Amino acid sequence: MIKMVNNWTNIIQYSLFPTSCIFCAKKAERLIDLCGACQNGLLTLDVQCIYCAQPLEIRTTEQQICGRCQKVPRAFDKVYAPYLHQGEIRYLINQLKFEKAYKNSKLLGLLLADFLLSKKAPLPDCIIPVPLHTERYRQRGYNQTLEIAKVISKELSIPIEHKICLRTQNTPHQISLSLKQRHQNIRGAFSVKQAITADHIAILDDVMTTGATANELAKTLKAAGAKKVDIWVCARA
Repeated sequence: MIKMVNNWTNIIQYSLFPTSCIFCAKKAERLIDLCGACQNGLLTLDVQCIYCAQPLEIRTTEQQICGRCQKVPRAFDKVYAPYLHQGEIRYLINQLKFEKAYKNSKLLGLLLADFLLSKKAPLPDCIIPVPLHTERYRQRGYNQTLEIAKVISKELSIPIEHKICLRTQNTPHQISLSLKQRHQNIRGAFSVKQAITADHIAILDDVMTTGATANELAKTLKAAGAKKVDIWVCARA
């Protein structure tokens, strides 16, 4: 009943205040700030590793596993990522992350929720957005992954647990670091306040590059009691 009421509210709001495309300003064809043409222009992640969603160049009829997943154990179970971290998607994420474009969180959340439903992804017991260190949070004023999580939580009716996990180390930005340095930089960066009671958890992040952050957080959650940890990201680098 609640979902039906929400849907009717959205329909009424759309009728009175139709949305426009965030890129071209044309009238949106759906209840999101994106027209069909611009949505079709987003760079989807088509050929990917079945475990970590690493983009792969060669398309085959068989499910593919990247070289790293064949050699290095992963703490997480599976990554779900609809888009490449390029073009318009990268713009949306960067504007949300660094320019306080809060409205982008709704569009990114709806796109990711649609993707998860289309892939029939097993829905978890809860969503845990990758936490920010308190100092980083004070500087930014918000956690962009939590803003995206709120949208997905509402769309898929999954609770958010954003206070159970802490980022205890204010690690430097990972952008300029090598793969080995990223794993060293993030090691031991997370802790949990109490034992995890949820069997299946989805970690939510905006972008996954090497997977170092996701893997470290998944390892921490499984050590605290989680049995299955998936990674949901808007884009894969």
